[in-house]
Amino acid sequence: MYNALLFWKSTLYCSRHRAITLSRALLSLSQLNPRATTPAATRMMSSSSASGSAQRIFQLKLNPLTGDSEWVVIEEEENESAKFGKQQPLLATTSYLDMLNDTPRNKAFRQAIEKAITKPCHVLDIGAGTGLLSMMAARAMSFGDSEERSGMNGMVTACESYLPMVKLMRKVLRANGMERKIRIINKRSDELEIGLDIPSRADVLVSEILDSELLGEGLIPTLQHAHEKLLVENPQTVPYRATTYGQLVECNYLWELHDLVNREAKASDGIHLVPSGTDTVLCIKRQQYAMHCDTIREEIKLLSEPFKIFDFDFWKRPDSFRETELHVKATNDGTIHAIISWWLLQLDSEGTIFYSTGPKWIGSSSDVEKIGSSLPRADNWCDHWKQTVWFTPDSGLSVCKDKEVRLNAFHTETRISYEVKTSSQNKDADHLDSCSQDRHIFLSPERIAIYGDNSWRCSMLKAIERVMQQKLHPLCLIADDSLFLTIAFARLGKASSVISLFPGLQDKGAKYLQAVAAANGYSMDCIEVTKKGNLQLTLNESYQRKVDLLIAEPFYHGNDSMLPWEYLRFWKERTSLDSFLSEDVLVMPCKGILRACAMYLPDLWQSRCCLKEIEGFDHMVVNTTLGACGDLPVGDESPCLPFFVWKCGKTKKLSNIITIMEFDFLKPIGPCSGKAQVQFKESGICHGFVLWIDWVLDLEDNNVWSTGPEQRYWKQAVKLLSNPVEIMGDCSSTEIKASFDPSSGELTVTHGFS
Repeated sequence: MYNALLFWKSTLYCSRHRAITLSRALLSLSQLNPRATTPAATRMMSSSSASGSAQRIFQLKLNPLTGDSEWVVIEEEENESAKFGKQQPLLATTSYLDMLNDTPRNKAFRQAIEKAITKPCHVLDIGAGTGLLSMMAARAMSFGDSEERSGMNGMVTACESYLPMVKLMRKVLRANGMERKIRIINKRSDELEIGLDIPSRADVLVSEILDSELLGEGLIPTLQHAHEKLLVENPQTVPYRATTYGQLVECNYLWELHDLVNREAKASDGIHLVPSGTDTVLCIKRQQYAMHCDTIREEIKLLSEPFKIFDFDFWKRPDSFRETELHVKATNDGTIHAIISWWLLQLDSEGTIFYSTGPKWIGSSSDVEKIGSSLPRADNWCDHWKQTVWFTPDSGLSVCKDKEVRLNAFHTETRISYEVKTSSQNKDADHLDSCSQDRHIFLSPERIAIYGDNSWRCSMLKAIERVMQQKLHPLCLIADDSLFLTIAFARLGKASSVISLFPGLQDKGAKYLQAVAAANGYSMDCIEVTKKGNLQLTLNESYQRKVDLLIAEPFYHGNDSMLPWEYLRFWKERTSLDSFLSEDVLVMPCKGILRACAMYLPDLWQSRCCLKEIEGFDHMVVNTTLGACGDLPVGDESPCLPFFVWKCGKTKKLSNIITIMEFDFLKPIGPCSGKAQVQFKESGICHGFVLWIDWVLDLEDNNVWSTGPEQRYWKQAVKLLSNPVEIMGDCSSTEIKASFDPSSGELTVTHGFS
């Protein structure tokens, strides 16, 4: 298997981790992205024996401590025996669970399907998932015995390409007595053939392949192929139409997420990550970003009324590309930092059933007053669909009240983008990416914000100055992908030498350092970028000495959804580099501290709680696989998952911050464990524990950088309780324990509420 060539999906639309794709490319395992965590990294083999049929799934799994990926074998008996032990939460990091817990969504689809399907017909469900919409369609047809299923009438075809979901769907259908009423096809919809996979074109399409931007899961190419090859002329579709809306806003937080140029200018520390004329060499991608905008409502100044952008009709073949020019009247003076967008889904042809991803503040807009009762309720927080944010360039565009803003909107098959002009501008102030991506290093908005944060920069520079005072002409090794630390050492340590490993950036990092060298006052003669495997040769040939300083933030390019302890990759790297380090090597950070607190998290818990019945269909069989919390089988617990806790709806700390254990980076990596007593300080409902790591940059100077819930640019780990616990007064307490396994990088968390 390891030497095999695999058919690989070349274009993935997997924000929900469904493998909805357009084409395949033949790639070897060595070409696979080691950071990929998509469902496409799953293959299946079947074997038969006298005892029956078994399926073997090969899943690509990332080892967070090495950055390497490997194929692991997951075996499952078709008869669901307990032969291989309890189930694992293999799909916990997908958003299926949150989606299935979205009651308004489920209700809207059920109502529309029951309205559209009133007699036996051929229904096609593309991207079927657990089969919920397929079962709704089958029930709407009042399926009876096999005589109702003759020919092309009375048939539901569920198309799902992601094998683990196909296996879950089979379990759900069996649990609901629907296995004989719905035909599952484990293929992409563009692989289906009339006469081979399905007997005839379908009369009705039910499908929900929408992401927060609307198009990112391949809606347009999927609908194009379906109308060309799979559906009758003028089919019924659920949904019927989607409309995208936008609003111009000013918001300092959103500005922080993309304008490194102007924030860096205010820092005045001499470090220029984006020197004049090179502002696109280190930047975010020009795309829409999914974001919980209600969380920052108090920080947003609205600069326009909501405006309509595009309609997308599901009942006819859509165009691949469209462009429209909008004239938007400014309602306030201000600076346009971003365009916040959302979509409104019309599920029935008559226009009586709707679902919206809009922020709560647009409920009174005249455009949506008539359907206000169908918009998400104020308490309907969900994580699978959010609003999206398109950042305007640099520091934004100034507008005056009642003046006109010209907005060009474009869509391709998979994205929507914008160009913004004010009435006084003659040329575009924004543009699509036309340059080669080889010239850019793209960072997440949060990483851009970190690099522009003056407090963070000061902490890092203070720690650097301290370690350099202790070493004369040191040889410094940057073990992660930190561009900031590399430039800072090269600039501040004029007589020092810097080696950067850049495990994720690699050659792009070297080209970037060359591009910004003059602006930062260093010569590339003092910097060398090399791979870890070549480090011994580099040290022997160029330096004839060992490393004096081992440094990291830590930060690993492309790994933006890591659990806090997965950044202990730095500890693993420090251990593997031990033979290259001098006896008195200085390590920064020198220590990591695992912290935690108990929290009230009702919205997050509700979105992750165990499924029971969804619109009358039992879904309990999927709970463990999807990583649910709640009434799980004995011995099963919900996994720790990464979240920006401050964005998780309603939240409140119920306990003081506690220290569970410490990781000593001056020593080689090894197993460690710790425990602490959680003392509650407030009454309330405890839904779980939030965990993070504080990084000790300088122990003597007490220079510690926290990544806790108050730090909005970092994700924390959340361990949800099986059931919420009511806390009475400040005399309550419980114990929390954690153990770290250096072989897998996994951290196990248990608590007194287990």
